[in-house]
Amino acid sequence: MEKIRKIFSNENGCYAEMYAFYFFIVVVVIASCVVIVKNVNKKSLSERIAELETRVDVVEKQLKISGSTSENPDDAISDLKFKACAFPLEGEGIILTLDDSTRETNYNEDPNLYLIHDDDILRVINELRAAGAEAISINGQRLTATSEIRCAGPTLSVNNVRSSAPFVISAIGEKKSLENSIMMRGGVYDTLQVWGIQIQIETSDNVYIPPYKENARHVYSKIVEEKISE
Repeated sequence: MEKIRKIFSNENGCYAEMYAFYFFIVVVVIASCVVIVKNVNKKSLSERIAELETRVDVVEKQLKISGSTSENPDDAISDLKFKACAFPLEGEGIILTLDDSTRETNYNEDPNLYLIHDDDILRVINELRAAGAEAISINGQRLTATSEIRCAGPTLSVNNVRSSAPFVISAIGEKKSLENSIMMRGGVYDTLQVWGIQIQIETSDNVYIPPYKENARHVYSKIVEEKISE
């Protein structure tokens, strides 16, 4: 304590002034930092508000273009999520299981003819959609407007997820119509049977379809008003 008193005594007035000056500088720096932080926070908040306002405008435009008739925002958003396949669904429908043929091939035959390919799956999907299927999944992958169905080596790629036979195709819709679309004479079932492809068909009142779990990306497209052709 005695040393401190000497430092701030009249004999050491220069030191007192120096420490007072340093103290003043520290106070100014702290005050400046507080002002800067407040300005940054205000700027971040303003940017956040602007971002949210932009999102609101986009959603309102989507609701208008989607043709949603609901005046309740929650119902309208649910309608959009339904159309985007973001909800799990359950209802009556059909479950098909397709597997490769177990038939022995001749030495001069192409063995690939007895395996399931993407075009076989596409035929099944097209028939189900034509018969009124409201939702379809392949090995747990929900089909959307942008889902791909293609061969990737010995596997099938759906939504960039690979899986191998057997392929379980679930579809929700009027179960009798869906079954008839596959079983009609000269249709998909008869064609695949020529090559010994195994098909099991099961109708059910509780077909489950999982949601599409990826985020939809629209890099090159944007929402616009509908253009009516003259």
